[in-house]
Amino acid sequence: MQLHPRHFGRNLRENIVSKLMKDVEGTCSGRHGFVVAITGIENIGKGLIRDGTGFVSFPVKYQCVVFRPFKGEILEAVVTMVNKMGFFAEAGPVQIFVSNHLIPDDMEFQSGDMPNYTTSDGSVKIQKDSEVRLKIIGTRVDATEIDPFLATKLINMYSELDSIDNARKVFDRTRKRTIYVWNALFRALTLAGFGQEVLGLYRRMNQIQIASDRFTYTYVLKACVASECLISLLHKGKEIHAHILRHGYGAHVHIMTTLVDMYARFGCVSYASWVFDSMPVRNVVSWSAMIACYAKNGMSFEALELFRQMILETHDSVPNSVTMVSVLQACAALAALEQGKLIHGYILRRGLDSILPVISALVTMYARCGKLELGHLVFNQMEKRDVISWNSLISSYGIHGFGKRAIQIFKEMIYQGVSPSHVSFVSVLGACSHAGLVEEGKMLFQSMVKEHNIYPSVEHYACMVDLLGRANWLDEATKIIEEMRIEPGPKVWGSLLGSCRIHCNVELAERACRRLFELEPMNAGNYVLLADIYAEVNLWDEVKKVKKLLEVRGLQKVPGRSWIEVKRKIYAFASVDELNPQIEQLHALLVELLTEMKEQGYVPQTKAVLYDLDVKEKERIVLGHSEKLAVAFGLINTSKGETIRITKNLRLCEDCHSVTKFISKFANREILVRDANRFHHFKDGICSCGDYW
Repeated sequence: MQLHPRHFGRNLRENIVSKLMKDVEGTCSGRHGFVVAITGIENIGKGLIRDGTGFVSFPVKYQCVVFRPFKGEILEAVVTMVNKMGFFAEAGPVQIFVSNHLIPDDMEFQSGDMPNYTTSDGSVKIQKDSEVRLKIIGTRVDATEIDPFLATKLINMYSELDSIDNARKVFDRTRKRTIYVWNALFRALTLAGFGQEVLGLYRRMNQIQIASDRFTYTYVLKACVASECLISLLHKGKEIHAHILRHGYGAHVHIMTTLVDMYARFGCVSYASWVFDSMPVRNVVSWSAMIACYAKNGMSFEALELFRQMILETHDSVPNSVTMVSVLQACAALAALEQGKLIHGYILRRGLDSILPVISALVTMYARCGKLELGHLVFNQMEKRDVISWNSLISSYGIHGFGKRAIQIFKEMIYQGVSPSHVSFVSVLGACSHAGLVEEGKMLFQSMVKEHNIYPSVEHYACMVDLLGRANWLDEATKIIEEMRIEPGPKVWGSLLGSCRIHCNVELAERACRRLFELEPMNAGNYVLLADIYAEVNLWDEVKKVKKLLEVRGLQKVPGRSWIEVKRKIYAFASVDELNPQIEQLHALLVELLTEMKEQGYVPQTKAVLYDLDVKEKERIVLGHSEKLAVAFGLINTSKGETIRITKNLRLCEDCHSVTKFISKFANREILVRDANRFHHFKDGICSCGDYW
């Protein structure tokens, strides 16, 4: 039985035509090009036509834009289509046919994913199992001017094809540029990493007084974030922030979230926090951005506290995978194992354990909390592994000092068909450095170009200088720097300076510092390292000069801080910490241990003290180092036999290393200390680093 069209509603034809127009756009493709956009549609028939076969048909004329990538042409096409639709009582699929009246065969386009239409009770449903052919009569668009609507479509298309030059050409040929055209180019350039160009265009746009909208601000802020010269774009970011507030976008959640992210990338945590606190409405992206800001800027306490606040205060902002990655990073930074386990349980309950970045972060978290075996277990349970997952495992073994195992995992990754990335080589070369595997590291470095077509970056050269320098191959490390084809930069010179600190090479340290003081004059750490080297060889006049430089430039040495987790609560210690309620008890225990250690032959190592003081005063200073206070706190407040886990923000000093070895034997405790470089496992008076760090 045939049904009359009135059974399907008055707007059936319009609904189907509208739906078909959306389906055609961007899908119809062939050997000559593909339809970019439908620019117009017109019914040229007189209603629906029924014939004796049970089909209903009406002719439609389309105007559309066709792009031919091989010839670089843009065509405006007019397509005459006759759609024949069959209506059946069983509401089966309605096939769409296209007539080929007066259409040449050399411009044939075919879609592989065009839908059928199934009608039932006046609705239009989709079944993707049909094939539609379009034959197009085309004419070239005038190359001197492009319609703004078409320009927006084309710029977006070229962006997806990573053809930024063509996107620029389309923009240049568009005389009437609406805000949509500007935004399309802003988006394309931002995604391609041309942040500086976006800012220049934004300045141009303001000069000709084109009003920005919320998309403009989002793209321009992202361009600020994506640019490499962050020490120069902060001021520009603040200007854009002012524009946003003046134009009334201060309550827009997406724009304000992008502002939080921008300030986070600049390291301006206080500004990011102010923006976040002033937001009248927050979504999961806003919370995640602020948590990530804290986690990435050394404020892990605050990141965990904000996550707790998010859970308690919000009902519609459920943490997502991005949130959890940042929270796991915060747990890893503090070696907060118990907190990390709770987060792992939450991830399992929320069903986020199948998302690769989350699992990779879990691997790293367990490893950085001293549970390398748990991290490897999580890795083994992964159904799919990408290069980031492998990198997490390689670096985990590296920071624990298991260099040969890290190399073995690196080779297994390649055997499994996963190509190494730049980060893979940074991880495995770093593992070689911590374990003193010089020859292995040199072979891996040489294999980058020869076997994997990866050219070394500054990070890889810094790893090699660190590897050779730690092993006291300072001449070869210097030779690598001299032969670099790219500017060494502060990372490479910093690696050399760190090696000079280990081996007390004054001449080479001075050479490295001359470049470092030019490249990053406000980095106090470089001055402190040089002063350390001078102090070790008793060049106190030189120490005073360096300290004077610090004073003149308004710089201060980064204070040593250590953290310990006890009963799921994290405690922080500083070298001068008189606020801790147990401080007297901690000092008393340390003095008692010091007396016992001296009877066993311990001699305090005080070269880290940058003052020309008497021996007893220097001993008093090193006895108050933050990691010693944290160890004493752990001995007092944890159960007998329980492992003590400590994190420090700086490199472990020689005296703290010796003291912790002694305590591990004296107290029969396993003590894990993660400093700025690596893990130290202390047990029975021995450290896993073999005194090589």
